[in-house]
Amino acid sequence: MRNSFNNNDIKVEEFEALIKLTAEMAKFLYPYIRQILQSRDDFIRIPKAWSEFKNRYIELISERFNTNSMRVKRLLDPRSNDEAFIKILLTLAFCISDDGFQKLKATLLSY
Repeated sequence: MRNSFNNNDIKVEEFEALIKLTAEMAKFLYPYIRQILQSRDDFIRIPKAWSEFKNRYIELISERFNTNSMRVKRLLDPRSNDEAFIKILLTLAFCISDDGFQKLKATLLSY
């Protein structure tokens, strides 16, 4: 799905290192993640955090991914991307605990 496709397989150690890094960053960003989720739940009263997150995420996807891919097009579609964004945020929020690494690893391996 990326613009610069690399055909090399990722090693198990690299995969686990990326998961650990993501889990640690989620711990660091948890207050922001929580604010975004609350903004989504109360969009009429506080729409700013959700809108900023969504716009920035779409911008990053457009810059780094192959926008001709159907999966990427689905993420960029405003009618269907809210569900994917909420799922991503909830997954990050759930992996902030001490065993967050294991939760995130299990989630990613089940895809």
